[in-house]
Amino acid sequence: MADLAPLLEVDGIETCYGLSQVLFGLSLIVRSGEMVAMMGRNGMGKTTTIRSIMGLTPARAGAVRFAGQDVRKLPSFRIAQLGIGLVPEGRQIFPNLTVRENLVAASGNRLRSPDPWTLEKIHALFPRLAERGNNMGNTLSGGEQQMLAVGRALMTNPRLLILDEATEGLAPLIRDEIWNCLSMLKARGQSVLVIDKNIENLTRIADRHYIIERGRAVWSGTSEQLIAEPDLQHRYLGV
Repeated sequence: MADLAPLLEVDGIETCYGLSQVLFGLSLIVRSGEMVAMMGRNGMGKTTTIRSIMGLTPARAGAVRFAGQDVRKLPSFRIAQLGIGLVPEGRQIFPNLTVRENLVAASGNRLRSPDPWTLEKIHALFPRLAERGNNMGNTLSGGEQQMLAVGRALMTNPRLLILDEATEGLAPLIRDEIWNCLSMLKARGQSVLVIDKNIENLTRIADRHYIIERGRAVWSGTSEQLIAEPDLQHRYLGV
């Protein structure tokens, strides 16, 4: 992956909630066409990292660069418009819009992708969303809401897709659908940054991994390197 250009560069960011500092000089890189995983126990700063990237909880120090542009001080909507699609923790779909309305509300091809995501392609990816097209968002199961959140993010045709807790709390069959979706996106060349706890699936499809501990990236490496270090997994991931 060394020959791929950096798409997202997080360089030494420090982020606080009020007087409480959560991130302490955290750095990571996602290259174009790469799938990168962030791993770590709960409360270690993974979601805060995502919030800092998206400008939702801006870092007070360090740099966040996307496609070479410094975005740390940009408002969240501008960062999204540059080509980042977010599947947030808790899904946050629009409860009073239908499934179809959720998908088309933020759809667009701002970056002029030659093979853009369309409603038909999302329905092929998640047939259940086609079946539930006229259902209101708040009537969906948790798994259906996660599919909808992924589909909504893809409909923006992002250069980078970010998933925070991609499969947490989902039934096994729905988890399989999400992992199959991520495998397909990897084959398509989609750049992805994903947070999840399923080491088996992450090491199967992700190119590289960062382990986050108390607001710092304490380890990074390939899937092969992570598999080869079970003591590391036990120390930082509790497995």
